[in-house]
Amino acid sequence: MSTLTVFHENEPGVVLSETRDGDEIARVLNSVGVRFERWPTRELPADASAEQILETYAEEVERLKAENGFQTADVISLNPQHPQKDELRKKFLDEHRHSEDEVRFFVRGQGLFYLHIEDKIYAVLCQKHDLISVPHGTKHWFDMGPEPDFTCIRLFTNPEGWVANFTGDAIAAQTPRYETLVEAVA
Repeated sequence: MSTLTVFHENEPGVVLSETRDGDEIARVLNSVGVRFERWPTRELPADASAEQILETYAEEVERLKAENGFQTADVISLNPQHPQKDELRKKFLDEHRHSEDEVRFFVRGQGLFYLHIEDKIYAVLCQKHDLISVPHGTKHWFDMGPEPDFTCIRLFTNPEGWVANFTGDAIAAQTPRYETLVEAVA
């Protein structure tokens, strides 16, 4: 179940609020400029290719491209057997920003976005059905956990894809990781 957990940046281990209500998650995130929506998903074979996934969601992808000027879309899919799972997890765990919105639609599985906005950290456990759009310039990081299991459609305005500008702030290392938060909400 999708969950939003909010921390103060000075006490990243102390929960200020938490909700599992999708409408409340959307309301809170929208109030700080983050788009969060629940979309219907479609049945896909477990071994669906990126092309099949993009074809299945072509209407939604084209709508987002038209609304936001995205140029490209791709699919990222990781499972616990992926040989580079540890390297990929580490790549996304440090606080960073992008010069474009970071858009993800979860077709399968789950992952945890942390958004550092003003003096709060919004930890958003996104799951199948969730669309999140982190506005350009927003400090954030992503934790897929030690045993990643997700498939997401990603959209980009920059044809080069994912380009991060790391902040150098250690706050991500001080905030409870995926394992702690997912176990707490289970």
